[in-house]
Amino acid sequence: MPDATPLTPGITSGRLSAETLSQNFDDLHPAYAPHEAAVAADRCYFCHDAPCITACPTEIDIPLFLRQIQTGTPEAAAKTILSQNILGGMCARVCPTETLCEEACVREAAEGKPVEIGRLQRFATDTLMHAGKHPFTRAASTGKSVAVVGAGPSGLSCAHRLAMHGHDVVLFDARAKAGGLNEFGIAAYKSTDDFAAHEVDWLLKIGGITVETGQRLGDELSLDELQNEYDAVFVGIGLSGVNSLRAAGEEREGVSDAVSFIADLRQASDLSALPVGRDVVVIGGGMTAVDAAVQSKLLGAQNVTIVYRRGQDQMGASRFEQDLATSKGVRIIANAQPVAVHGNGAVAEAEFEYTTTKDGALKGTGETFRIKADQLFKAIGQTLEAAPEALKLDGRKIAVTGAGRTSVKGIWAGGDCASGGDDLTVTAVAEGRDAAEDIHASFLAKTP
Repeated sequence: MPDATPLTPGITSGRLSAETLSQNFDDLHPAYAPHEAAVAADRCYFCHDAPCITACPTEIDIPLFLRQIQTGTPEAAAKTILSQNILGGMCARVCPTETLCEEACVREAAEGKPVEIGRLQRFATDTLMHAGKHPFTRAASTGKSVAVVGAGPSGLSCAHRLAMHGHDVVLFDARAKAGGLNEFGIAAYKSTDDFAAHEVDWLLKIGGITVETGQRLGDELSLDELQNEYDAVFVGIGLSGVNSLRAAGEEREGVSDAVSFIADLRQASDLSALPVGRDVVVIGGGMTAVDAAVQSKLLGAQNVTIVYRRGQDQMGASRFEQDLATSKGVRIIANAQPVAVHGNGAVAEAEFEYTTTKDGALKGTGETFRIKADQLFKAIGQTLEAAPEALKLDGRKIAVTGAGRTSVKGIWAGGDCASGGDDLTVTAVAEGRDAAEDIHASFLAKTP
């Protein structure tokens, strides 16, 4: 049988050569060299009342770390970053800086070209990590123990801060590897060279954290038992469920969720063995939709289309992400919602209805169209699964007040599973950090 090509029909692997795949999945943003970083940092006005700090969910002192890079002390800059965001290395790679700190940059307002804060943050944190250094020292043991359920960004951040304060932490996760979204849910070209796993290993150098994988809340883990065994519990289980299309035929072969596709790709040792369709359709408008669409194209799909039910300006993916998708050959169709998935057993076409917004409500126009598809990915949001019954919900997430306090005393929650901030890695890190500080404060309050 001849090798597959982008023109080969159906879902198949090996559409592109190993060399082409390696090039396609190379680092999206090449790292700065030291001189380049110094020059880029020198563009900062070092504002006294810096709007970039306010725009950062973890409130990193950006002018300070840029000044430290500019003066040739990137490891000091890294400590400035990591003291607020212990996952600053990954956030530098995946944060939508173009809509956060860089959008707020005074250079952006004055010239339309901000200081490249994300790349400079990466330069600083990478410099420190490559040196094999951990800039924080664990405090003397307090004798307190905390169970952290979920080893994603919020759980890792919470565990590290608790360990710094001298508490013993057991970090549980349902998967076989720690890292959560950073390990399983980020596009491969944003996190190359197994960076997520290396960052977890580096974070654990603080000491005092034991990692237990294959432990799922509701199955292997009981919230009641954790409460009895530990002095506090933090829940950061993320969102593992996937929303349904609610369209006829979505059970057909070739229809799957984008999150699983991205996870499979991230864990694949050989990208040429990963199957992808010739005609791929991704339904959704967020970062997951863009990541799935772009990576389908990079794997060799001939035609890739993102379809989103509202206007393109309302997509969850930033303009940078949208432009990245179109630059790779992905087509974006806005104002269209799925109606049905057609095919004889396997998907062959996806049918959509054009939409309009009237009086604030989304409505179908009645006009439909079809797109050829042999593979269809759902990227229309995730849901909380197996939420502990004891915890009060706010809508479809765990209700929290203050720094992550749930309705049950002694239990905190943060990250995507909890109500509150945006579903961003950097927000999850901030919530895990703040919950840890609140847990620590609660321990101190009980100390005679």
